[in-house]
Amino acid sequence: MRTVTVWDVPVRLFHWTLVAAVATSWATAELGLTRVHFASGYVILILLLFRVTWGVVGSQTARFGDFLKGPAAALRHLRELRAVGPGAHPVLGHNPLGGWMVAALLTVLLVQAGTGLFTSDDILVDGPLVAHVAGSTVKLSSTIHRLLFNLIAVMILIHVGVIVAYLKLRGQNLIRPMVTGVKAVPPGVTVEAPRQASLVWAALVAAMAVGLVFALIKAA
Repeated sequence: MRTVTVWDVPVRLFHWTLVAAVATSWATAELGLTRVHFASGYVILILLLFRVTWGVVGSQTARFGDFLKGPAAALRHLRELRAVGPGAHPVLGHNPLGGWMVAALLTVLLVQAGTGLFTSDDILVDGPLVAHVAGSTVKLSSTIHRLLFNLIAVMILIHVGVIVAYLKLRGQNLIRPMVTGVKAVPPGVTVEAPRQASLVWAALVAAMAVGLVFALIKAA
């Protein structure tokens, strides 16, 4: 089999850094390490701002327009899941179902990170925007922030379950390409390598995300 580069370095760095940041946020919330929890939340917000922007201006497989398809495409992919061997045309980036899961996770994590800016532990640490909203808003945001992680945990379990199912049922390792960036293409299958965006452009987008979050924290 020949290999094709499907995931650029920025997407792979985003993915694994987000995994580490979400795990850190969960652990620090459980351990009561509030300041570290807020710090990891800022990292998550930076990552999400980067990914949303990169989903518009980034590499081909990173763009929302490449993997967010309509319901018909999602249903067609469900039917194709039973196909095996060379008859199943490879999907280089996110498949139609995986694409909507990515969009859902990004949306929920954005809400989680956003509400975190308005939360308070009522003891030592307040979110950077707590002073700018009413107490009722702080309470509502704190409740949403606390409960929403249950949904995030469920979505993560589904995500992991799907990865395991693809590996066991179809022999497709979805983790390796997110580590190496390349995906194997079966012999005889003709695919065009996805367009890759400049790393300089990615660095500029990342700098913008960092600048926005730090400006928000400093202004508050």
